Amino acid sequence: MLIFDADDTLWENNVIFERVIDEFLEWMVRPGLDRAAVRTVLDGIEAANAPTLGYGSKVFLHSLGECVARLRGRAATAEETARIAGWAAAFAGDRVELMPGVAETLAELARRHELLLLTKGDTEEQERKVTVSGLTRHFRGVHIVAEKDVATYERLKRAYDLVPDETWMIGNSPKSDILPARSAGLNAVFIPHQHTWVLEHDELDPDDKKVLRLSAFHELLRHF
Repeated sequence: MLIFDADDTLWENNVIFERVIDEFLEWMVRPGLDRAAVRTVLDGIEAANAPTLGYGSKVFLHSLGECVARLRGRAATAEETARIAGWAAAFAGDRVELMPGVAETLAELARRHELLLLTKGDTEEQERKVTVSGLTRHFRGVHIVAEKDVATYERLKRAYDLVPDETWMIGNSPKSDILPARSAGLNAVFIPHQHTWVLEHDELDPDDKKVLRLSAFHELLRHF
């Protein structure tokens, strides 16, 4: 069984957030407060909000509002709130940008193996992306969860009677895709993405032989 992450593994995602953040940082800077300082405050707010509010564009925009209030020392004005709301358009639309080689590679892998999709975030938002991706037909099951932790992988193991040594979790996030899957006894494939969200970073054991490291999605065909 091959289990696939979605955002930044099958299609581009965090780069959209980074474009908005870039605009936000330019808006917030002032004498004595540079881009790096603003980003540090925003990262801290997002880290605090994720465990309770979850993930996705709605939580992200909420965090931007909190950041404005903290940096300004007051509640965001109606004009500031409207400016933040305007960024919601960046996350809307009826298409996603698939990563290079994903469509062809998944089609071939689906002929060889059973595939699952495991993604976290806002259910409605993730369902939209999965649907418009055109990839649903390749997966035996699609799972949208609030968090990808060890318990999540353990539930998948029970639900599909997975054999750990024959199951691989494939993704770009050390924190959500690789480390918890390994803790649940599964193998993992790490395909790094240059725009992986900073809160998804973590250290991987370079000596872990059950983590396969690839540089591009299409390389999966050499191994599976």
